[in-house]
Amino acid sequence: MTLGSRPDTEAPAPPKRSDRTKAAIMRAARERFAAYGYERTTIRSIAADAQVDPSMVMRYFGSKERLFDAALAIDLCLPDLSAVGADELAEVLVRHFLDRWEGDPADDALLVLLRSAVTNERAAHRVHEIFADQIATALVGTPDPAAADRAALVCTLLLGLALTRYLLRLPAVAGLSPDAVTTALAPAVRAILRSA
Repeated sequence: MTLGSRPDTEAPAPPKRSDRTKAAIMRAARERFAAYGYERTTIRSIAADAQVDPSMVMRYFGSKERLFDAALAIDLCLPDLSAVGADELAEVLVRHFLDRWEGDPADDALLVLLRSAVTNERAAHRVHEIFADQIATALVGTPDPAAADRAALVCTLLLGLALTRYLLRLPAVAGLSPDAVTTALAPAVRAILRSA
C-alpha cells in the first residue's frame, strides 16, 4: 500500500459506548427477569447489575414495561422446514429447539419468557405470539385447518420440555443428553404431526 492510499477494507468501527451500555442493561435485565420474574425485578436492581445509574435504564428503555418487552424480543431461528422430509421433521424440530435453548448460555430470553409467562399476562401474550408466528407458521404450511391444531400440540410438548428441563430442572429430564431427549420426544412429535 502506498502512502495516502486507503485499504480496500477498513476495520469495523468499535461499538459505541451507548451500544455497550444498552447491551449491558439488556443482559442484566434478562438475568434479573429470568431469576426473579417481572414483578420482583426492579429498575434499580437491573441498573446495579449493569453498573449504570437507574436513569440510564430509563433513558434507553423508558419504563420497566418497555425494557421487559425488549427482553422478550425472541427469534427462535427456525430453519426452513419445507425441504425437510416428513420422517425427519420431528427430529429436526426437537433438535433445533434443544440447540436453541442450550446453544448460548448467555441468552436468557427464553427462560425469562417461560418464567414470566406463568404470572404475567404480557409475557403470556408474548409466548402466544412467538409460538403462533414462528413455530406454528413454520409447521402449518398448508390450508388444512387441523394443521394449526397439530402445531399447537407440538408447541405444548416443546413448552413442557422447556419447563421441566430448563426452569424446574427435574433431574430425570435435565440429566438426559440432547440425543436422548430427541430420541424419546421425536416419536410423540411425529405422531402428532401425522394425526388427521
